[in-house]
Amino acid sequence: MPRHFLPHLFVTLVLLCATCEPTVAADSLILEEITIRGVRQQAYEEALTIREVRENPARDLGEALQIVPGLNIVRKGAIANDIVLRGLQRDNLNMFLDGIRLHGGCPSRMDPPSFHFDFAEVESVTIIKGPYDLRNSGSLGGMINAVSKTPGVGLEAAANLSYGSFNYLDTSLTASYGNTTWDGLAGLAFKSSDVPEAGDGKRLTDIYPATSMNRYRPESFDSRAYETTTLWSKGGYQHAKGRSELGISFQNAEQVLYPYLLMDADYDRTLRFSWTTTLKNLTPVLTKLYLQAWYNQIEHLMDDTLRMSSMPSMIITRPYMMQTDAETMTVGAKVQADLSFGSGQLATGIDVYRRNWDALNESAMWMAYVPQTMIPDVDIDNLGLFAEYSMPLPGNMNLRGGARIDHTMAAANKLTNTRLATLYQPYFVKALDTEIDYTELSANLQVTWQAIDNLELFAGIASASRTPDQQELFIGLQRMAGKNWLGNPALEATRNNQVDLGAKWAGTSLFASASIFYSDLSDFIYVIDQPDPDGAGPLIRARTYDNIDARMWGAEFGSQLALPFDLFVKGTLSYVRGENEDTGSPLAEIPPLAGTLSLRYDNGLWFAEATERFADSQDRVDLSLQEETTPGWGVTDLKGGANWDRWSVVGGINNLFDRYYFSHLSYQRDPFASGVKVPEIGMFAYLNLAYRY
Repeated sequence: MPRHFLPHLFVTLVLLCATCEPTVAADSLILEEITIRGVRQQAYEEALTIREVRENPARDLGEALQIVPGLNIVRKGAIANDIVLRGLQRDNLNMFLDGIRLHGGCPSRMDPPSFHFDFAEVESVTIIKGPYDLRNSGSLGGMINAVSKTPGVGLEAAANLSYGSFNYLDTSLTASYGNTTWDGLAGLAFKSSDVPEAGDGKRLTDIYPATSMNRYRPESFDSRAYETTTLWSKGGYQHAKGRSELGISFQNAEQVLYPYLLMDADYDRTLRFSWTTTLKNLTPVLTKLYLQAWYNQIEHLMDDTLRMSSMPSMIITRPYMMQTDAETMTVGAKVQADLSFGSGQLATGIDVYRRNWDALNESAMWMAYVPQTMIPDVDIDNLGLFAEYSMPLPGNMNLRGGARIDHTMAAANKLTNTRLATLYQPYFVKALDTEIDYTELSANLQVTWQAIDNLELFAGIASASRTPDQQELFIGLQRMAGKNWLGNPALEATRNNQVDLGAKWAGTSLFASASIFYSDLSDFIYVIDQPDPDGAGPLIRARTYDNIDARMWGAEFGSQLALPFDLFVKGTLSYVRGENEDTGSPLAEIPPLAGTLSLRYDNGLWFAEATERFADSQDRVDLSLQEETTPGWGVTDLKGGANWDRWSVVGGINNLFDRYYFSHLSYQRDPFASGVKVPEIGMFAYLNLAYRY
């Protein structure tokens, strides 16, 4: 089937199904999810349940979220895929666990925030698309919050075992006990996999040309792709006015391979603490008071010991040619009050956090190993105040709006004035400093209208800001060959001025949503190549960051439809387009038109489902960054399962016809990228067995 025919087929089938009058409504979880999406979700929100996660062999949250329209991933290997929402990624998005801010330690983004917790901790995931999250700093393009499980009353336990191709293994065990006063929960999860194969039958470690020094050593081709162990516990106390909860978690990841990059992770070690207290109905006006504090720390070590670049020589006298030892710490607190005010509800609060990031790189240069303060022990401190008001209006309308102000300070503690003047300053016109501060205002206004019983319309306008992170401001890496990698301490904060329009139909057996957005990005932080400042000697260009003006627009569609005979149709479609206003060229790393179409039989006891995933070609690329075009593709997935008593089983095959293809976001152009595209995984069979007590 020609790939350009797939989007037309998708739209045609969905429209045809929408004209059918369902005569039978199956009693299944699918109908419950249609109701939840129709009644509880805001028009700019998406939700993912743990059932949807467990039905797929997703190794991380990025893979799981690909079923949500508008979400994509940057594939770096078998795991730790970075999330992209409407073409925005990295710190343009906020990623939380129970509202706790998480940040990875790797400057090359090996360990995105979603890598540092396990699925077994999570009950559901909420996604806010666009700059409509005022309760947290920096939600420029959206917010993703994973909500953890809460202990119930009595003794409960759950066990999960998944096994699949390439020795894919995902196991977890959780147990909890609760009464009317106390409760507690503990869990353990382990996951691992060998290196997967692409559709051409080659391991992801065997994608390099035979002449490349970045290629893996032959003995590393068939090694473990990753191995992670996670332990967590939480305890709660129910008191007269609410609940207090304390949680702790530790995760250890060993030998995580990243064919996408020039190095692999020796380990990632994550420690998380959290405390929350919720007080309700303190006064007739103060309906809720929420207090939260958290601390997390990540240790990350990566090197090239598995690559040919580390083979012993007169220069390479250690097990590695290059190594980066990075640590990051985030600590913060929030106080939020919900008030009955007039005819509506007012949520207001204050939050504060500190994020420290320190990374030391050692590389063999000039006949010696040279240490460099790659991320020079940078503190970012943020203080924010916010208020958001929601009120009903005549004519079945609701108005929500609010504002937020943030004051942010950044300080590079280990960046000396000498290094700033000799390595950084020659590439920039503006005078640079090791300390910077920003004060930024964000605001939005949203209107929803229940036009008829089943139809809700939405309009929103928002302006949000996010300040540069430590890497964009202060990263510094001098290289003997290739490009230096430098932050730009003169960066301005990025502002997103966005307009959204949406519609949602929520019937007894049909849920459908459609939305369009337009985003004007001023001072958008963008990667650029900076010429050699003096032109003398060897040409040493720099990869750095600059503020540009850009715009993005796009649309999304999603639907779930119950048909007669316990059949369900589900489809998604998304598109985004990005323009660099300064140069008139396309923005880099923008996903193409993509979607899914699935047909499912589900009688509540057992189910079978076939899904077609597809993406159009992407030829809108930024040639100045050597970005390459990507052909379109389409793959078929099959799965089925059953539930009986306390047991459930799900099995399936992804990429049934072993298609060899690439996601457009499989190649990024930072200095540690290998320059070789990482293909998507080939045919993959899996089986999941779960038990709940």
